Amino acid sequence: MTGRVATPPSDPVAALLRGYERYAGVADELVDAKGEMRPVWRPFVQHLGRLPRDTVAARFARGDQYLRDAGVFYRLYAESGSDERSWPLSHVPVIVHEAEWDEISAGLIQRAELLEKVAADLYGPNKLVAGGHLPAQLVAQNPEWLRPLVGVVPKGGHFLHFLAFEIGRSPDGSWFVLGDRTQAPSGAGFALENRVATSRVFTDFFANANVHRLAAFFRGFRDAMNGLRQNESTRVGILSPGPMNDTYFEHTYIARYLGFMLLEGEDLVVQDGAVMVRTVAGLRPVDVLWRRLDARFADPLELDPSSRIGTPGMVGALRAGQVAMVNALGSGLLETRAFLAFLPRICEVLMGERLKLPNIATWWCGQSAERAYVLANADRMLIGPALSNRLPFEADGATVQGRAFRPGAHAAVSDWIKAEGPSLVGQEAVTLSTTPAYVEGRLRPLPMSLRAFVVRTPEGWQVMPGGYARIGRTRDASAIAMQRGGSVADVWIVSDKPVEPDTNVAAPETFRRSELGVLPSRAADNLYWLGRYVERVETAVRLLRAWHLRLAESGTADRPLLKSLGKYLAAHGFDPVQPIAEALAERVDDARSCAGKVRDRFSTDGWMALSDLAAAASAMPGPDQAGDDTARALGQFLRQIAGFSGLVHENMYRFTGWRFLTLGRALERANSMCWTLATFADAKAPEGALDLAVEVGDSLMTHRRRYTVATNRATVIDLLALDDRNPRAVFFQLGEIRNQIAKLPGSDAAGPMPQLPRRVLELHTGLAVLSPDELTTDGLLKLRGATAGLSGLIADTFFG
Repeated sequence: MTGRVATPPSDPVAALLRGYERYAGVADELVDAKGEMRPVWRPFVQHLGRLPRDTVAARFARGDQYLRDAGVFYRLYAESGSDERSWPLSHVPVIVHEAEWDEISAGLIQRAELLEKVAADLYGPNKLVAGGHLPAQLVAQNPEWLRPLVGVVPKGGHFLHFLAFEIGRSPDGSWFVLGDRTQAPSGAGFALENRVATSRVFTDFFANANVHRLAAFFRGFRDAMNGLRQNESTRVGILSPGPMNDTYFEHTYIARYLGFMLLEGEDLVVQDGAVMVRTVAGLRPVDVLWRRLDARFADPLELDPSSRIGTPGMVGALRAGQVAMVNALGSGLLETRAFLAFLPRICEVLMGERLKLPNIATWWCGQSAERAYVLANADRMLIGPALSNRLPFEADGATVQGRAFRPGAHAAVSDWIKAEGPSLVGQEAVTLSTTPAYVEGRLRPLPMSLRAFVVRTPEGWQVMPGGYARIGRTRDASAIAMQRGGSVADVWIVSDKPVEPDTNVAAPETFRRSELGVLPSRAADNLYWLGRYVERVETAVRLLRAWHLRLAESGTADRPLLKSLGKYLAAHGFDPVQPIAEALAERVDDARSCAGKVRDRFSTDGWMALSDLAAAASAMPGPDQAGDDTARALGQFLRQIAGFSGLVHENMYRFTGWRFLTLGRALERANSMCWTLATFADAKAPEGALDLAVEVGDSLMTHRRRYTVATNRATVIDLLALDDRNPRAVFFQLGEIRNQIAKLPGSDAAGPMPQLPRRVLELHTGLAVLSPDELTTDGLLKLRGATAGLSGLIADTFFG
């Protein structure tokens, strides 16, 4: 190592920087070439150095807690499947002075414009290939070059609207581009969450640190997207691959933040050349889509026929100019690694100037001179697939017979290059700069790359004044990816002068209420089933608690009522004498799965409450604690469910989504109560069954106050089936279903009453005229079947 940073013994940052050194031949963000701390870092490092170690730990924990509470995650993929992991924040930001960032921004804007011109040529006149500036095979053999899009001019005239660039600092201190991200760039939303978390860690410092805010960048992009609409009656959508995508959280977060619809391929249909959203009110137009899925999956009709996440006819809609796609289908071609070898010359051809921000030196091995150069210098290069879009140091970048290649395996690589030259590129071995990370009370230099974002606005390209940095966990540059244990840090662009606070809050003169009624059918379906699943969990918990309370009283499970209840629980998928944690957690996971698919419409508090339920379910006592201990744990779990239901159901805005959530809860409660009464209010039910039914129906106090006699079949049926004021009664729930359906789209249409509201009315009025003795066990079972049948009608009416 070299360039140890010098600090006076009395300096409060001495302990923080003890042992911090620049590696030989490696640039560092904190320390310059002379071993001195860069001025832009000094105020922050002094602030951090003055904080006691336990205070730093507490502040870092506060940032981590914010990210957990916000539900920020990424998906880690492995051979065994995928799993959600907490967002790995590196709490110390990367700090860049605004003067240096202005130079970077100028280079990125030039590069964005260059890539736009390249895309327009490759899908248009193709002069670059014809003129010999780009080899034909790098285009024609490229899986990202989409022939059906050749000649299609994007609506609005531009191929690119939102770009990301992976950049790094070279050993001489200058910046260069590692890779272009044009397909479906991710990370802007994570950059925003990094900013929120980091500003909470350093609240007292950040407010006066002259750090440029990010809101104007997102506001400019939002306005640009809205400006692409044909008129105000259409909507902007974010087209996501779905919850299993590794950046799905970001899709939901950005949708909420910018006020866009979050859509999946199945939400859309192409009709008469126009793209329409399937909503509960029928088809509605959408003419701007921010694409977050790879292009080849967008249309199984004309692109990849195996795609299950695309929309048939999407290419036809683009060809007809009916939808603006951000970025255009086929723009992933520009990410091709081999293109980096030709972009410097192409910039001179198309723009008449040199690249302001060079990219990593790249040689395509399909040309004899370049191949010879790579062969001669292979020991100090990274060799990888020419058509890959991965960064040079990432896992697929250099393999020889399945082994990762690094400089040194010259003989094997020579054979490889000679045999497969046109499919390979050589790139200079990447030496990433290091940046400070807080490790065990001190700052340590770790490798980093920086992702910067650029958007097209009516005023031109705009660069985010920040971004996010990927930080390695070791000196190995290949370990900066989160999939390999890396972390991420906020990027602060710091000015010498105060910066204006900025938010995306609308000014008073721009006040306008937005239409909330546009609800995709898929979202409505998931909200409906979320209501049903949560209600199923509550019913199961009440039944399990009743069993364990009675076990605690009797000391044995061999009593008739416990046997009857045990059989009833078995029909619900529970064995009360076996561990209940796994079975209960599975049911909570069903609810979480539905909520996860509508996270753009689901509050952060609601999601965290549901996550807390999942954790509590997994922690249920085992069989050795059957009886009173388990009953108490189940009682606490019931209170958590009540908290979740109040938080989500009572606080949710009364728009269409809330009505479907309410429908799901009401239908499940009515169905479950019919079954409970048919079982425990039957004449053949064991002693104590009627009291159990009232307990499970959470109506013990009401029964005591309303009836002057002990429980009998008439009082139980009256209270739990026929009462119009008891929210546990079947009649009450049918009334709730009737009320909500009457307010859903299409229910007030002229003409004959539709089948769904007619059927609900029949059930509701039919139950209204019955007396307790007329509602037999067979009648309850038939009513249960009829309420279950309503689910199919709801699905046919709104989700089809």
